[in-house]
Amino acid sequence: MSQLEKLEHNMVRITMEVSPEDFNKAIARVYNKQKNQIAIPGFRKGKAPLKMVERYYGEEVFYEDAVNDVLPDLYTKALDELEVDAVSRPQIELDTITKGEPVVVKATLAVRPEVTLGEYKGLVAEKETIAVTEDDVMDQLKQEADRNSRLVDVTDRAAADGDTVTIDFDGYVDGEAFDGGKSENYKLVLGSHSFVDTFEEQIVGHNIDDAFDVNVTFPENYQEKLAGKAATFKVVLHKIQVKELPVLDDDYAKDYSEFETLEEYKNDIQKKLLDSRQKAADDKRTAELLKKAVENAVMDIPEAMIDEQTDSMIQNFANNLQYQGISMDQYLQMTGSNIAALRANVRPDAETSIKNSLVLDAIVKAEGLEVTDEDVDKEIERLADMYKMEKDKLTATISEAEKDRMKDELKTRKAEELLVAESKEA
Repeated sequence: MSQLEKLEHNMVRITMEVSPEDFNKAIARVYNKQKNQIAIPGFRKGKAPLKMVERYYGEEVFYEDAVNDVLPDLYTKALDELEVDAVSRPQIELDTITKGEPVVVKATLAVRPEVTLGEYKGLVAEKETIAVTEDDVMDQLKQEADRNSRLVDVTDRAAADGDTVTIDFDGYVDGEAFDGGKSENYKLVLGSHSFVDTFEEQIVGHNIDDAFDVNVTFPENYQEKLAGKAATFKVVLHKIQVKELPVLDDDYAKDYSEFETLEEYKNDIQKKLLDSRQKAADDKRTAELLKKAVENAVMDIPEAMIDEQTDSMIQNFANNLQYQGISMDQYLQMTGSNIAALRANVRPDAETSIKNSLVLDAIVKAEGLEVTDEDVDKEIERLADMYKMEKDKLTATISEAEKDRMKDELKTRKAEELLVAESKEA
C-alpha cells in the first residue's frame, strides 16, 4: 500500500513498500541476468549459486539492481492507486535495506497545479491591419531568386565582403592546437559573422593561394577552455566565389514556379504573403489575449515542473540541431555559450509555455469544450493536404495514442478560438 504526503508548491512525496518476498524475487531475477558474468573461485562462470555469490561479495551485492528492477512497476502502480498526475521525474530516496524487512522507497515529484481562472472573456487586444505592397512582393521574389542563384568563381581580384571563400584553417592557442580549430575546404561567406571576432574581416583583401595568419580573441562567454583567449589561425585561401542571380522574367517564372508568366508568379507570392501575415497577426493577437488570461489566473507552478519543461525544450532543440548535422557541443562552441546559459535563456519560455497550457486546459474544462469525430476527421484531412498524402493512408498510420494527442490539441485550439471570439478590439 502506497502513502501520499502533500508538500508545498504542488510537490508530493509517495512512500512505497516492497515486501521481503517480492524483493527476494527481484534479487533472483537480477542474479539470473548477471550470473554468467560473475566469477567465484572454485566455480565456473554462471555456476555459482546465489547464496554463494552473496556470501562472497556481501548480501547487499544485488540490492541496488533489485530496487531498479521493481521500481518502474512499483512507481506506476502507486501513481494509479493514488491518482497522482505527475509532471516531473521523481527524486528517489531509499531507506536502509534490512534483510527480511520490507524495502521502503520514497519518491518526491511535482503534480499538476490547480488553476483558478480569472477573467478570460471580453479581453481587449489590438487587431492588426494587414497589407502587402509591390516592394514586399519584389523583396520576396529577390529572396527566392537568391536561393536559386549559383556561385561563380572569381580569379581576377582579392576577396571582398559578401564573397563566398573556400579556406583551410588551423587554430592555435598558446602555440597548441585545440579541438574544433581545424578544417579543410571550408566554405565561408565573408560578412556573415559565422566566425568569432574579426576572423572574416582579416580574409578580405587576400588573393587565391595566399597563406596568412588570422589573429582573434575568443569572447569571455565562449566555451570554458577557450574563453577570453587569443588564438592564431593559419589560413590558406583556395577559392573566391560570388553569387550570380537569375534574371527575373517570364522564363524565370517558367523555370522556378508553376506559372507561365512573372506576373502570375508575383500574384501568387502576394497571396501567400497576405495569408502568412494574416496568420502571424492572428497568432500574435491570440497570444496577447492568452497572456492576459494567464495574468488574470492564479496557479502555483512547482520548480520541478519548470525544470522538466526546460529539459524537454533543450532536448527538442538538440534534436533539431542534430537533424541539421550539428551537435549541441558544436552549437555552444559556435555561439560562444554554455549549457548553463542556454538553460537560463530557455527557462522563462518554459514557464510561459506551462502557464499557457494550464490556463487553456482550465478553459476547456470550464467551458465543457469537446472534440467530435467530425473535428478529428477534418484535422486528418487538413494534415493529409499539408503532407500531400491520401487521407485514408494517413489515417492508417495514426495510432490511438496519437489520435488522443490530436484531440487534446484540438481542444486547446478551441479554447484559443473561444478567447478570440469572446474578445474585444482595442
